[in-house]
Amino acid sequence: MRGIGSQAGNGDGGIDPGSAADISKFETMLARHLNGTIDEDAFRVFRLNNGIYGQRQGGHNHMVRVKAPHGAITATQLNALGDIAQRYSRGWGHLTTRQNIQFHFVQLERVPDLLRSIARAGLTTREACGDTVRNVMGCHLAGACPFEVLDISPWAEATFRHFLRHPYAQRLPRKFKINFSGCATDCGQAMFNDVGVVAVSRPAADGSLERGFRVFIGGGLGANPHPAQALEAFTERENLLPTIEAVLRTFDHYGNRGNSLRARMKWLVDELGIDELRKRILRERTLLIASSSWPGGIPPVVAELGDEPAGVTPDGVVTAVGTPVTFRTRGSQDPYQRWHAANVVFGAARGTVSAIAHARLGDVTAEQFRALARIVDDLGLDARITNRQNFALRELATGQLRDLYERLEALGMAEPCAELASDIVSCPGADTCNLALTQSRGLAEDISHALEHEGLADVGGVRINISGCTNSCGHHHVADIGFHGVERRVHGRAAPGYQLLLGGYLGETEVHFAQRALRLPAKAAAEATVHIVGRFAEEREPGEAFAAWLERSGGPKILAKEIAHLDDWPEPSERPDYYVDFGETAPYVPDVGQGECAAAG
Repeated sequence: MRGIGSQAGNGDGGIDPGSAADISKFETMLARHLNGTIDEDAFRVFRLNNGIYGQRQGGHNHMVRVKAPHGAITATQLNALGDIAQRYSRGWGHLTTRQNIQFHFVQLERVPDLLRSIARAGLTTREACGDTVRNVMGCHLAGACPFEVLDISPWAEATFRHFLRHPYAQRLPRKFKINFSGCATDCGQAMFNDVGVVAVSRPAADGSLERGFRVFIGGGLGANPHPAQALEAFTERENLLPTIEAVLRTFDHYGNRGNSLRARMKWLVDELGIDELRKRILRERTLLIASSSWPGGIPPVVAELGDEPAGVTPDGVVTAVGTPVTFRTRGSQDPYQRWHAANVVFGAARGTVSAIAHARLGDVTAEQFRALARIVDDLGLDARITNRQNFALRELATGQLRDLYERLEALGMAEPCAELASDIVSCPGADTCNLALTQSRGLAEDISHALEHEGLADVGGVRINISGCTNSCGHHHVADIGFHGVERRVHGRAAPGYQLLLGGYLGETEVHFAQRALRLPAKAAAEATVHIVGRFAEEREPGEAFAAWLERSGGPKILAKEIAHLDDWPEPSERPDYYVDFGETAPYVPDVGQGECAAAG
């Protein structure tokens, strides 16, 4: 399954005409910005719509966000990303929880050349930021998952193509996010987005099963998370794109343009009520046939590639990343066996397997990008970026696994931790983000080291997610153990702290947001995590998920009492490190700037 690269035309040096026009306009607007002949706010909106985001460091330092629709990425594109990391950034890029790739410290004057480099590989930054339709996400095992009802890959691709540069996808009241999952397990995270699409089936009149979709609307995270709610019981395949466009148009018509803090789709649910909102969306869909942009019927890319589900292997093996893992890798196993147990996924009907290449904290160096490109080419693989900031390498043959492991080991990407406690998700935090209060990446490293030291890194079925602020770019609300950064005021000083949340859950077309437990000093968060993961590992029953164990153990408040002693702040003279954030040398200062799009993902 290919991304936008399949659309490349014969324009500027192999760049498709749409991207060539975008880059030409960016050069013109950038020149006007640099000579002061364009309004600063207007240029900010323009560059955000083109995926260029301001950094905490200010000046001409910018973050460039590259879209990978439903995570799909080719060898050519991986090579291009390696080139970007080396030539324009700091030697590495960052995978986000929304299947994007971000490059930081890119100088604004160099952005047009960067855009040309990625456009030649069939990639774009268009609408990766700003009040637009953002990157369309999809399950990273779509087309290779034993549980899926439909392969959602071509549907996510069709959605991406339809809304790229679509007039209604530009100046929205606020950003608009679309996610796809191929089954109720919801590895694509449909249940907390503006539009979440889950493949389902229903009995047909002839007794067979008709495959289609259930569309959910009005979900969102941030400081006030909302679960998505079903629009209707079943949406036919030929009606899916008209339904999504009808939701988008309704949001454009009625979203709050006067207050950006209450402008997301989730607030429209609160304002109108779900029943009234459903009525308006379905009426919009009925009349959409009169529009020149009506996208009814089966999209060409779906007709071309097909959307048949993968099914199970002939021998019935049905292991899938994305479902709660109930094992621990055994220390007595050799490294390859441990990697095979944790990172390899069986289940495609064609008899192929998939494997996870681990990118620590979502970071990928220029050499790793290029080496992954060689692996994808040499082994004939399909690659996807996962929403846990790793790569899924798909369409493997069993006989290729040892070779793949050895090559990933040489790259430092064979850590046997996929879906295990040490596979920690973190947003960029105060390293580059204007909105972050804390160095979330530093906390992730601290927790990872603490789990390894205590022999708990290989505990399965527990997900740890960290955000540097309340905006949930690290998806702390849907983690088993979640943290978001806070400022603490103690002993007359500002200090870095975290709010601990417990029990987030996503699956079976339901979402349960994690509940607050207690606030902790940043330097005590790792010890709290070790205590919780240790108890879970010791007390869980066979096959028991973290959320079930948490409820059986008394819930977040009971666990909070057990670690309440960790919310202790020594005098600055006794423990000066408590007043310095991870990776910093000077005392903590809550340096929060003005956010441009309020999310790093």
